[in-house]
Amino acid sequence: MEKQHEHIVRSYEEELSLLNNKIAKMGGLAEQVLGQSIEALERRDPELAAATIREDEAIDALEREIEEQTVAMIARRQPMAFDLRQIMAALRIANDLERIGDLGKNIAKRAVAVVSEQQPKQLMLGLKHMGELALGQLKDVLDAFIERDADRALKVWYKDEEIDAMYNSLFRELLTYMMEDPRNIGLCTHLLFGAKNIERIGDHATNIAENVYYLVHGTAITDQRPKGDTTSTTPVALKRSAG
Repeated sequence: MEKQHEHIVRSYEEELSLLNNKIAKMGGLAEQVLGQSIEALERRDPELAAATIREDEAIDALEREIEEQTVAMIARRQPMAFDLRQIMAALRIANDLERIGDLGKNIAKRAVAVVSEQQPKQLMLGLKHMGELALGQLKDVLDAFIERDADRALKVWYKDEEIDAMYNSLFRELLTYMMEDPRNIGLCTHLLFGAKNIERIGDHATNIAENVYYLVHGTAITDQRPKGDTTSTTPVALKRSAG
């Protein structure tokens, strides 16, 4: 009987390890898609953009595998407490990583759309910097998940405001370019959507941080979620200042 119990425990631990490995693989692919999409947009490289768009399919496939495995584990093992939190955290994190892959794919599509456009270097520098910050957040929060490091996850959670601040600044800069010369509207609109996708990726990294914290402590983060996106009020402010 004891040997049978040991076998069940070992088998369950192997399943959890496989689940963690799939999350790590999915996270690595999400990082790759995001990094390549920013590079494709900066270089206006349609071939790299197309390759990046195709890579998102592997992220989608992994999410389906993780979903199937977690459902099977819950049905077969009927886990409780920390064991259940591990499975549910993996499922939720996989969902956020799938969304990050989609957002990275959308950025790559913008790269295809602006191939023939002339891009002011300072605008691309701002977008690139924002992308690098989001990529750093994603790397840190995935490390926090693998290491079960709630403190590291909390640092990522608090730093989401930095991405929001960069987005606000870039949003205003792009609006200024569009108002100064209507010929910039097409390019700036694509860059604006790209920047918004990066800002949303930051939000999903924050979601992952919340799940890591809950996984470790069994309680939610009690502080108010940091959020610094003020772009919804920017057009009003511009209109008032113009008047």
